Amino acid sequence: MGPSLQLRPALPGDLRTLTALIDDAADWLRTKGTTQWNRPWPSREERDRRIYESLVDGESWILWDGAVAVATVSLTPEPDEGLWTDLECTEPAVYLHRLVVHRRYAGLWIGAQLLDWAAQRARREHNARWIRIDVWSDNHALHRYYLDRGFEWVRRSTAIPGYPAGALFQRDTRLVRPGPRTRHGSTAGRGTARDRLRSEPSWIELDMPARSNVS
Repeated sequence: MGPSLQLRPALPGDLRTLTALIDDAADWLRTKGTTQWNRPWPSREERDRRIYESLVDGESWILWDGAVAVATVSLTPEPDEGLWTDLECTEPAVYLHRLVVHRRYAGLWIGAQLLDWAAQRARREHNARWIRIDVWSDNHALHRYYLDRGFEWVRRSTAIPGYPAGALFQRDTRLVRPGPRTRHGSTAGRGTARDRLRSEPSWIELDMPARSNVS
């Protein structure tokens, strides 16, 4: 068994850490035949504003290896009504954004474990049937990644003019396998939906293969 990583809520002061993870991923994606993150959409300022708002709202998480930021993911119970239909917006779901794993930690199934964690959290805290994500439309390798991890294709949305991430996927939270160990207590069931989404234990251990497997 390898070392454990710590998943913690991200804070507004972590904005630069999150944008650095995204920019690192963008550099790699430029070599993979996709336009994903070739430039921030619709501008760097607007992208950073959205990320900062997610930090203020307590929606973003960072996975740490000591002082090194390994990965990030954001979760919200609020749908983007421009992408999802009125009927879909009435269904209990949690929406994922900006799932990023640093390339130094690629190949360790960290993304898969974070998806399982997100599904368990969505079901436990919100009784959500689905976790959903909008994916860059021309990143077909990423489409296959989500399909391989239990997501189903919903459709390609063109509801938002010029929006590049219109490939919609969802996964039934009931299909998730047992996930990472948790510590501390949860405050599920108290407060608003957003408050319950913030109520995860202060960190989660993720079992990780030996560092020699890092690519």
